[in-house]
Amino acid sequence: MTSENQTRVTEFLFSMFPHLHEGGLLFFILLLLIYGFIVTGNLMIFIITQLDAALHTPMYFFIRVLSFLEIWYTTTTIPKILSCLVSEQKTISLAGCFLQMYFFHSLGITEGCVLTAMAIDRYIAICNPLHYPNIMTPKLCVHLTAGSCLCGFLLVLPEIAWIGALPFCGSNQIQQIFCDFTPVLNLACTDTSLVVIMDAIHAVEILASFLVIALSYLRIIVVILQMPSAEGRHKAFSTCAAHLAVFLLFFGSVAVMYLRFSATYSVFWDTAIAVTFVILAPFFNPIIYSLRNKDMKDAIGRLFGYQKRAGGVKR
Repeated sequence: MTSENQTRVTEFLFSMFPHLHEGGLLFFILLLLIYGFIVTGNLMIFIITQLDAALHTPMYFFIRVLSFLEIWYTTTTIPKILSCLVSEQKTISLAGCFLQMYFFHSLGITEGCVLTAMAIDRYIAICNPLHYPNIMTPKLCVHLTAGSCLCGFLLVLPEIAWIGALPFCGSNQIQQIFCDFTPVLNLACTDTSLVVIMDAIHAVEILASFLVIALSYLRIIVVILQMPSAEGRHKAFSTCAAHLAVFLLFFGSVAVMYLRFSATYSVFWDTAIAVTFVILAPFFNPIIYSLRNKDMKDAIGRLFGYQKRAGGVKR
């Protein structure tokens, strides 16, 4: 190390992406189609739940919020991934990297909080239906959403500020498809033992949301199984199935990635897990909430003017 200027890192290099002649173009086309589907699908859900009066319920309010967040959540990472797949310059500035980390994790935490609010909503709707309209008011839904955003965008701020103050020297190669805490901290040329505290904070955040959702749905399942009507049980299960699927996709991959503490994975498995919650989970969400949802399919039909007719009368 001859001087500080010679070793000071001014940008990070993503070392995981193939070059164009190594299949980068194929991955680019596939990911571009997936990203287009994610944005279009979530935008469609957002517009339909906003325009259709039949979907002006707390559950679909939270789905609308989740769709809005999902668009921005994927936009923090996928456009840069697309750029790296076709560009020879697979780099990102330090400021760009820290901003990507901040918005990615802020939006991710916000989504987790909104999913928790959705679980509470379903719990009250099924376990306490008589008081549901008085409890889950539009005002409470707005407050829960605002609280989720505050939680998401404030909790991660101290960690990003700490990482941004660290000196980076020597290697600048990030072994991941986006800027994340561990790959970036591995490049710092100073003591990063404080990361253990950050890991504990992340663990509490994830486990708290997970426990609230899991306990809510355990209680919901017990109540549903006690319903005397088979039709009632089927309707209740189908209402909650979409949320459960999204919950398992989102929290499953996030838990594997961020609840490992000192455990380490190979670069391949780190990348595979990242692809799951950065690309695959957002890809399946519009499918789960629209194509697998009868209310959404009916609303799409009403929006585009085609309805099943019986005796020439629109139903």
